[in-house]
Amino acid sequence: MARKSARKSNDAGKPGWLAMLGKWLGTLLVWGLIVGLFVAGWFYSGLPDVENSLAPSRRPTIWILDANGKELAAVGDLYGIPVKLADLPKALPNAVMATEDRRFYNHFGIDVIGLARAILANIRARRIVQGGSTITQQVAKNLFLSPERTIKRKIQEVMLALWLENRFSKDQILELYLNRVYLGAGTYGVDAAAQKYFEISANALTVWQSAMVAGLLKAPSRYNPHANKNRAETRTRQVLANMVAAGYLSDDQAKAAEAPKGRGRVAKAGRRAPYFVDWILDQVRDYVGGRDTDLIIKTTLDPNLQSAAERSLAAALAAFGAKRDVDEGAVIVMTPEGDVRAMVGGADYGDSQYNRVTLAQRQPGSAFKPIVYLAGLEAGIRPSDIFEDAPVRVGDWSPKNFDNKYIGSVTVADALARSINTVAVRVALKAGIGRVAETARRLGLDPGAKPDASIALGTQETTLADLTAAYAVLANGGTSVIAHGIKEIRDPAGNLLYARQGSGLGRVVDADRIGPMNRMLQGVIETGTGRGANIGRAAAGKTGTSQNFRDALFVGYTADYVCGVWFGNDDGSPMKSVSGGSMPTRVWKEVMLAAHKGLPARPLAQPKDSRRFFERLFSTIERAKQQIPKSGADAAPE
Repeated sequence: MARKSARKSNDAGKPGWLAMLGKWLGTLLVWGLIVGLFVAGWFYSGLPDVENSLAPSRRPTIWILDANGKELAAVGDLYGIPVKLADLPKALPNAVMATEDRRFYNHFGIDVIGLARAILANIRARRIVQGGSTITQQVAKNLFLSPERTIKRKIQEVMLALWLENRFSKDQILELYLNRVYLGAGTYGVDAAAQKYFEISANALTVWQSAMVAGLLKAPSRYNPHANKNRAETRTRQVLANMVAAGYLSDDQAKAAEAPKGRGRVAKAGRRAPYFVDWILDQVRDYVGGRDTDLIIKTTLDPNLQSAAERSLAAALAAFGAKRDVDEGAVIVMTPEGDVRAMVGGADYGDSQYNRVTLAQRQPGSAFKPIVYLAGLEAGIRPSDIFEDAPVRVGDWSPKNFDNKYIGSVTVADALARSINTVAVRVALKAGIGRVAETARRLGLDPGAKPDASIALGTQETTLADLTAAYAVLANGGTSVIAHGIKEIRDPAGNLLYARQGSGLGRVVDADRIGPMNRMLQGVIETGTGRGANIGRAAAGKTGTSQNFRDALFVGYTADYVCGVWFGNDDGSPMKSVSGGSMPTRVWKEVMLAAHKGLPARPLAQPKDSRRFFERLFSTIERAKQQIPKSGADAAPE
């Protein structure tokens, strides 16, 4: 009995399991709080001075200088006049909220419902199709943080959003957003955008114009009316539909806004090298952030070469445009290192500000073949190897030559010069489609998610800027190239804010492959489809014509310059027999003659120890070509 009683007494002295659990949970909670405070402090320590960032912005001016240091353009009133929410037409903030953040006045800075919906949509699509950022988060990101995408920056964005909601009213946050948000073509804030696109103040915007401004928020360069009127109007109709869905407009009001009388006008703007200037302005924030100070930007543009490119393109369209059913063209000239010297993004900037050099995704056609043959060389194929120009079938696909003729046995070098499709496909298959795709990526081109054999004939769309930069790799001896136009950015006091250092990712093509590639592409101009581009000095290049004459290109280079020329129609309608060997080579020749005026002739890049070998090799090929009947695989120059 005594022992039993003692045992009970000892058990009573021990803490129960619930008490032990509570003790451990309490300890974990305390340590979790301590760690959380340290982590929060670490994130907080990296936050910028929010008071300074909220200071009212002045109206900075951006001076854009050419390569000689002379003024090319001056863009002032970049931020417009700060506006009050009460002074704006209701349609403008309503359009913004309907498109960007419908629960703006109901959340605490973070929209939990919208975030959950975005996550579910992204999971279903297996890619990012929706974002969950609120207007408050966008203010935090645009005003205080860098554009980098890291977990730390996202957490800081949330912290700043909560701080903004605690510090300011909803109306004040919305005002900050409307006055500071980037809206394309170098404009920040709705008043600057209204002045830029409509030549009116923000408080005079119509419902249609308000919806168009709100539509810019998703992609300013893509949807602004100076870049592409049709795309901007399609986006505006979507914003009006959003406003109807959110209850800000009735169906009848939306239809009235879309009617011609309710729209208001879109202004036209003009400046020297306008496509190039717009391209530069769209990049400024990426280099120096959203600064409220004047900026002086020195660019790579050569004004004389720019004028020559504009004249040549205009003359070609005037001479052949109407009778050949071609409305548009584009030209870009760069150095082998990627310094853009001239850029003409379209036939008439006043009619369309859409830059067909940097934005238009078009099929390069046979102008992609150098990538295929480079992959072939890397796989061990030699320029003197013999392939059959004969019908070829890959699954259900049976590509044909441009002229529907076949010539039988032909060397690799001659097949490229004549732009023979069947041989290009056979080379791609022998090298491997995967190798061709990987070679394209190294040269800065996107081969698509699932490239197939048709990639050999240039079916994957790309921009003229990227395609020309890929050719620049061959011109400079194998080093990666990124087309660029900004040399340096300074403030008016002369302080250096940004300076260009290098271009690309280093060597991407072995030097031993450059010699044979350059010599083969010289053959295109000397005896092949690009004969119209002969400028009397060592030059290499390739013609390109997409299916049904929808695109016609010539991209070529010397030791000093690389130039790409494109002709086509924005709606993809066919031209009348305009091939890469016709109008494009004509313009390319005129532009490159102007570019090389006064320059000594120089050979193309070629390893010194292999030059003599390739001279002998191609001499043999030239003799062999005399025994092969000629074929018009790509249309001859006009």
